[in-house]
Amino acid sequence: MNTNPAISFSKTRLVLGGSEIYRDISFEVGAGEFVCLLGPSGCGKSTSLRLIGDLLPMQEGLVQVAGMTPAEAWNQTAFVFQSPRLLPWRTTLENAAFGLEMRHPEISKADRLERAQRELDKVGLGADAQKMPVMLSGGEKQRVSIARALALDPQIILMDEPFSALDHTTRHRLRQQMVDLWAETRKTVLFVTHDIDEALFLADRIVVLSKKPTLVEEIVAVDAPRPRDPDASPALVQLRQHLVSIFDRLEGPDAALAS
Repeated sequence: MNTNPAISFSKTRLVLGGSEIYRDISFEVGAGEFVCLLGPSGCGKSTSLRLIGDLLPMQEGLVQVAGMTPAEAWNQTAFVFQSPRLLPWRTTLENAAFGLEMRHPEISKADRLERAQRELDKVGLGADAQKMPVMLSGGEKQRVSIARALALDPQIILMDEPFSALDHTTRHRLRQQMVDLWAETRKTVLFVTHDIDEALFLADRIVVLSKKPTLVEEIVAVDAPRPRDPDASPALVQLRQHLVSIFDRLEGPDAALAS
């Protein structure tokens, strides 16, 4: 039985363009866990996903994915970005199957479309399979991108602020839908956000990053049962106040010196 964490950062340091992005990053994500990376803008949250996905080379320290290097584990992961990145000339179904087409061209087209249709059904878009992207709302497009990731059947889903560009009502609906999908599939999810309430709603644990040069400021467990309402739960209200205090300290006048 593989007891390796799904994702592991150990004393990771990264310098880009002469600027120190990560000074010393260490944290783990367990298999089947939903973890949010929370931190101020520009601290390198999205950079961590690029390291995991082998889109940036390692410099110092260690990043492992399912006990392997990112290069060895590239087919264990799937991305959901802030922008849905749909192909405008393809149908909803064809877009949901596109990741499979790129990663597994050996799978027949019929099988790819069948798998994509199952995932569209899960995200509530089964009846919209033949629509073109221009006919979909922003929230529907993002659900297509989630279905595209799920169709790959990855062990790990990397999500880079996927709901940040959506309106409040759509954001809330998709957060709940994401929790439901995670509960059903038990995929490992690493979710980047700068929204405290979003992290409280979604995460098993929250990894709080400092400003650059970035360190892990704190790792916070969120034990409240789901479904969650960060406004109605005293435990979540208290945890929110704690996270706000961390952000206040990070953004204070002495934050740069403290780093």
